[in-house]
Amino acid sequence: MVTTPVTSITFEEYLTYDDGTGFHYELVDGRLELMNPPIIEHFLISKFLEQSLDTEIKRLNLPWLCFQKSGVRTGKNKSRLTDLSVVTINQAKELLNTSAVFQSAPLLIVEVVSPDSVKRDYRYKRSEYAALEVPEYWIVDPLTAKITVLLLEEGLYEETVFTGNQQIVSQTFGEIAIAVDLVLNSANLG
Repeated sequence: MVTTPVTSITFEEYLTYDDGTGFHYELVDGRLELMNPPIIEHFLISKFLEQSLDTEIKRLNLPWLCFQKSGVRTGKNKSRLTDLSVVTINQAKELLNTSAVFQSAPLLIVEVVSPDSVKRDYRYKRSEYAALEVPEYWIVDPLTAKITVLLLEEGLYEETVFTGNQQIVSQTFGEIAIAVDLVLNSANLG
């Protein structure tokens, strides 16, 4: 991960920041951190999960939306880019005609681990999402073939790890039936 030459930026400046490169950045303690483009497997897993969650939202007729690569403000001068966020329609309406950075906690955040994001996804985002009170956080880890579901309990995450043909158990999507292998195999093109 490369840090850009900008040394300090506020959250408000971040919302309109454009260096003309088309790169995506997270804001961490007032510093822009360049997010490396994901590998194809990362995109395929994110797309599969987005389609699965969208299908469940539609099936249950929930007033929710699922977004890829939306932002979430996690502190005074912090904003993370999520792989997937599930939010209410009202949360989305608050952002009409503005940058897609949610300032209230999404219902669910999903991060897909890449080799350069292990510490960020398991450690930093975990603590920031808990502080923001995101009720459910999934860490999809194709590197270790597991999905960790974190549920917020009294300000801290309680984790359950799912592997192989185990079905993901979600508090947000109580009826969803997706096996870990199905999620991870969605990255295979052959």
